[in-house]
Amino acid sequence: MNPNPSERQVFSVSQLNRSVRHLIETQLPLLWVEGEISNFARPASGHWYLTLKDDQAQVRCAMFRNANQRVGFKPANGTQVLVRCRAGLYEGRGEYQLVIEHMEEAGFGALQRQFEQLKQKLSDEGLFDNQHKRPMPDSVSHIGVITSATGAAVKDVLSVLARRFPSIKVSIFPTAVQGEQAAKQIVEAINNANQLGQCDALIVGRGGGSLEDLWPFNEEVVARAIFASAIPIVSAVGHEVDFTIADFVADLRAPTPSAAAELLSPDGEDILNQFEGFEILLTEAVGRKISQLRQRTEYLKKRLRHPGHKLQEQSQHLDHLDIRLRRAIDNKLEQRRQQINRVQAQLARVHPGEAIGDYHQLVARYVKQMSRTVRQQLEVRRSKTGQAMHLLDTVSPLKTLGRGYSIIRDTDNAVVKSVASLNKGDMLRGQLEDGEVILAVTGTNNKGL
Repeated sequence: MNPNPSERQVFSVSQLNRSVRHLIETQLPLLWVEGEISNFARPASGHWYLTLKDDQAQVRCAMFRNANQRVGFKPANGTQVLVRCRAGLYEGRGEYQLVIEHMEEAGFGALQRQFEQLKQKLSDEGLFDNQHKRPMPDSVSHIGVITSATGAAVKDVLSVLARRFPSIKVSIFPTAVQGEQAAKQIVEAINNANQLGQCDALIVGRGGGSLEDLWPFNEEVVARAIFASAIPIVSAVGHEVDFTIADFVADLRAPTPSAAAELLSPDGEDILNQFEGFEILLTEAVGRKISQLRQRTEYLKKRLRHPGHKLQEQSQHLDHLDIRLRRAIDNKLEQRRQQINRVQAQLARVHPGEAIGDYHQLVARYVKQMSRTVRQQLEVRRSKTGQAMHLLDTVSPLKTLGRGYSIIRDTDNAVVKSVASLNKGDMLRGQLEDGEVILAVTGTNNKGL
């Protein structure tokens, strides 16, 4: 039976939506909601409209311009976010929605954004450039391992090295590989290894894990410590599909700690096989050399003659040389004897006594001529000297000083030529014929004599 129409409370659609909106806004407090963005729209008004969803439900959302200007990242479809919002109802369509006041990336999305930002920053600085990558040493005798002392990574590394090349020394630098202190400890371990300077290469890594577990290897301080290391570093973080900032900065990346150990260590079996091959090659080479020397010996043996025959030949050769030498000496003596005879004959024809007499007369004549010339020259020089001395005496300043004149000089030894250059109180020196006088200027007079 229908109730009395006069007792019914009838709502219009707008009244209903308004009432529901008021009920939602007053009954539900400020909320925090996490979800994935879809249907993201940014119209010209500057407001954001989107849908938040999870695997079972979705809800429409709005974030007005005055609120979204404070968001520190660019949201997009697929971004996982955490929002602070109020529930409400859009009366025009009667749709339930959330009005967002604050938005931040949630969980993995935030970490991924930090990862990409740091990766871009370090890439721009050149930390990933191949020109900075240090080559791995050709021969490694000492490896440093920076990882957890109790983790599976260090056991894997030691197992691989024991299997492949047991003689390689291993130094463990134990650190935490996850948690707040991990990055600091990793940096300290890298610095300690460089200070010790014993290792040929370093392995920095850990086993697999989530992005949060691997995050210490995405810290900037770790990246810069790897870049600054003087020892080549192999990054071996996580599994093959995991990539960290350390992988990009390191000199070499290995997909796993075990793979890093294999990259740095030679295979003992391969080396043994190489030595066996070298042994075969050396044996063959030595055999060939012995065969060549044997053939050479046989050849020389055939060419070798009895020493007695060689001595006989040398004795005959010495006899021939002795005969030739005696003949050459006799010929030379005969030539000298004939030359002496010719010189004696020439000396006999030209007696030196006559030549000496002629030279005596010639010398006496030259002496007389020179004496006469010297006397003439002395007279001429004496006359010219007398004239010059008379002339010098005539123009000599001392001669002038003898007539009562003097030469006045200032303290700089410059000759005073005018009273205009003097001032009262100036000290002067006067040069007289027989000495100097010290003068002081008490006044000047421009009148002439």
